[in-house]
Amino acid sequence: MRFSNAFLDEIRDRVPISAVIGRRVTWDRKKTNVSRGDYWACCPFHGEKSPSFHCEDRKGRYHCFGCGVSGDHFRFLTDLEGVNFPEAVQQIADMAGIPMPQPDPQAERREKERTTLLDVMELATAYFQDQLNTAAGARARAYLRDRGLTGRTIETFRLGYASDSRNALKEYLAGKNIPKDQIEACGLVVHGAEIPVSYDRFRDRIMFPILSSRERVIAFGGRAMSADAPAKYLNSNETELFHKGNVLFNFTRARRAAQESVRGREEGATVIAVEGYMDVIALHQAGIENAVAPLGTALTESQLDLLWKMSPMPVLCFDGDGAGLRAANRALDLALPQIKPGRSVRFALLPEGKDPDDLVKHDGRAPFDQVMTEARPLADMLWARETSGGNFDTPEKRAELESRLRQIVAQIQDEDVRRHYGQDMRDRLNAFFRPVQAGGGRQGFARGGRQQGGGRGGQQGARGGQMAASDAVSDRLMRSGMVKGHRDQPTLRESVMALSIVNHPELLAREYDEIAAIDYENRDLQRLWAAVLGITAASGTRLTRALMLEELETQGFAGLVTALDLQVRGAGLWTATPEAAYEDAADAFLQALSLHKRSKALRWQKIELEREIAEAAEAEDAGRIDALMRALQEIQFEILRMENQEAIIDGFGVMSGRIKGAAGR
Repeated sequence: MRFSNAFLDEIRDRVPISAVIGRRVTWDRKKTNVSRGDYWACCPFHGEKSPSFHCEDRKGRYHCFGCGVSGDHFRFLTDLEGVNFPEAVQQIADMAGIPMPQPDPQAERREKERTTLLDVMELATAYFQDQLNTAAGARARAYLRDRGLTGRTIETFRLGYASDSRNALKEYLAGKNIPKDQIEACGLVVHGAEIPVSYDRFRDRIMFPILSSRERVIAFGGRAMSADAPAKYLNSNETELFHKGNVLFNFTRARRAAQESVRGREEGATVIAVEGYMDVIALHQAGIENAVAPLGTALTESQLDLLWKMSPMPVLCFDGDGAGLRAANRALDLALPQIKPGRSVRFALLPEGKDPDDLVKHDGRAPFDQVMTEARPLADMLWARETSGGNFDTPEKRAELESRLRQIVAQIQDEDVRRHYGQDMRDRLNAFFRPVQAGGGRQGFARGGRQQGGGRGGQQGARGGQMAASDAVSDRLMRSGMVKGHRDQPTLRESVMALSIVNHPELLAREYDEIAAIDYENRDLQRLWAAVLGITAASGTRLTRALMLEELETQGFAGLVTALDLQVRGAGLWTATPEAAYEDAADAFLQALSLHKRSKALRWQKIELEREIAEAAEAEDAGRIDALMRALQEIQFEILRMENQEAIIDGFGVMSGRIKGAAGR
């Protein structure tokens, strides 16, 4: 009987290899580290007196450094006990508590089809590689060269080029006698009932092959060469081979590097999650081979599970800008409920305006290694997020912070970890709110992460003068309403965008990568958006509004969806409701998204100006402060103008008359 790879992987994942081997060997107490899943014994395959036989639960493999035997669960049983492969599978399935699959001709047929599709993807990969080396690929080669990639790195990652043609790849594969349905099933062409003639999905793009855990090409990412392209990065669509939310770029190579890097050392394997393909490739070229990346969207629950399979403490590395910090907060919310003893995450934030590629390009790996050494535990990130920039000068505000932390910690599913997090947060609160004496004067409480006293007597040095200047600027910013605080309620625009996708999930197919990358300021919407993307990745083409709502209700978002619905209906923005026709919903959504991106750009300019104002205050440059404050005021007025106009745009919030199932009514 033929077993699917999915079934074999499932029973292997459920049964630690030490449980299989432990029935036939006695583990050495001195060398074995049970907490790491690292076991040593005298080899059962050859006689020896000192233990040289090693197995790792995380890796699911064994190896004897004496006689050289190695393998997995099944190989151990077939080689040592003499059973055949189906019998070995039966034993492992029994240990896992999973019934053996019944013979399924259709499943076997699908497995054969998957194998055929993998062959087609291999042909496409080789074709893209060849195209990179043609005259048409000259611009792509120059781009990669300018990014500092060597020929060896390009070959290692099998980078290629898709020419600016609507049918070059399709005709190439057809010339290899690949049937039309297989080309379509691989997602290599755009096709459908409304498209008379299918055409190549990837055109004028640098191609990044995406590999499965078995190192077969299952999808592509394409980086546009033209600045006018609708999407800078484009991924393959969901196919039989590829489900975006379940895959990490460079997974197998990074897992192997992480495991090899710790052989013979006590600390556990480390894997680093960065934001993009080029970050992974640049780090690899700099000698940091244990990096992976999600595929252009926020980290999903399945991808987090993959990280934990590689390392008990993966490092999540984000760009040091506002978007990077928001992505870190989304990842924090995703990871927090699932942490347990021996399983958590750390966060590394890059210098502002830098990505991993920038850090290693000129100075090698040293600057990036330094960032990794400063990676912060999840508890530190949680505390910093909830307290940064806050004002806790009244009992009510301090009680609000305490209540919010208690609610967040309550999400942790593991009882022991939840208890320790609760104690840790209480300890931090006690230290944070402890009154301090300032020069014998009145007492002060922490504000924005700083303990502040009330005394002002005495002479100030140069540093004191700079701090006074900074405080003066802060006061001006506060009076002008320009210091951004936590947004407790979602803006109407954000609510419209989120609810439009919930009620019309088919919008995601229009431009998935751009829509999935939306950064919400409201934390409730951040959590909702992570859930929406996870449901989308898991459901694929089966996704409907009914399924989306059912899954969101299961995950506890029904109340939030109801609140959003009331908000948009109260404002008369019917295009976000389920009654709106798809065309109206799409038009209004794209207009709202355009406003959102413009607003985001303005806010980024605002943050930059605030940083420059702080620097000018440090330098006590009054003239520059005034000029920057005027520029900041102009940006602030533009932001306010946009917020006031967000619902007053063509077709936004106005029923056009097109209603689902009743056009023209």
